[in-house]
Amino acid sequence: MPDQLRIAVPNKGQLSEPASAMLREAGYRQRKDSRELVLIDPENRTEFFFLRPKDIAVYVGEGILQAGITGRDMLLDSGAPAEEILPLGFGHSTFRFAARGGASMKVEDLAGKRIATSFEGLLEGYLRQRGIDARVIHLDGAVESSIQLGVADAVADVVSTGTTLRQAGLEIFGDPILESEAVVIGRQGIEDDPGVQQLLRRLRGVLVARDYVMMDYDVNAERLDDASALTPGMEGPTVSPLHREGWVAVRAMVPRRDAQRIMDDLWQIGARAILVTDIYACRL
Repeated sequence: MPDQLRIAVPNKGQLSEPASAMLREAGYRQRKDSRELVLIDPENRTEFFFLRPKDIAVYVGEGILQAGITGRDMLLDSGAPAEEILPLGFGHSTFRFAARGGASMKVEDLAGKRIATSFEGLLEGYLRQRGIDARVIHLDGAVESSIQLGVADAVADVVSTGTTLRQAGLEIFGDPILESEAVVIGRQGIEDDPGVQQLLRRLRGVLVARDYVMMDYDVNAERLDDASALTPGMEGPTVSPLHREGWVAVRAMVPRRDAQRIMDDLWQIGARAILVTDIYACRL
């Protein structure tokens, strides 16, 4: 039985609800009141701490908590001695530069300029790697007004759709600084901890269950090779004989996004009784 596991979860923001939802799907108890800061899950020997997303990497990096869920951007911005263990597939955003519309600015034009951002550590690391000498101005919260107010010449900010920047009269330029999403983080080597191993197995199971469905169908044995090519499964499909002579029943996991196309292709080769069902949990 693993020792008590201490996990940090975002207490607010776009990562909060999806993180808690994923943990619930993984079999962990989660809070019902958003004012709760600590929740104990005795059945899973786990304690959850609901913290500001930007602080999570610091707590984990200091070894106070074994693992946490936060954004990749916030992990890198923190400079904490923690590392990404598992990407979780939600909370996608892009960290990008923007300047006044029509300025036609390029990344190399930032040398000597003032850049406003809420992610000072992340931006300074990016500029340092590229040898760009610019002044970084740290602002808490929204940075899109900084150019209009004369505080900065450009901004570096997290962009989901870009609508907020466009409404402020700004134009995105250059390649993305970082593609971010929610990730599980921990100190180096923490993956060997039994409790963290269990957490990762469960979360990987949730990711697979979200991305795959189970497909069952009947097909003539003479077309089994063709059918198996369409539904190879993880380690090969499960094939069982049917009472109907010359026919077999096949079961395999297939990508959810491809399920309808695969059903069409199976029908074309003569498969029948094609069924698709959700997967609620798995271990691979």
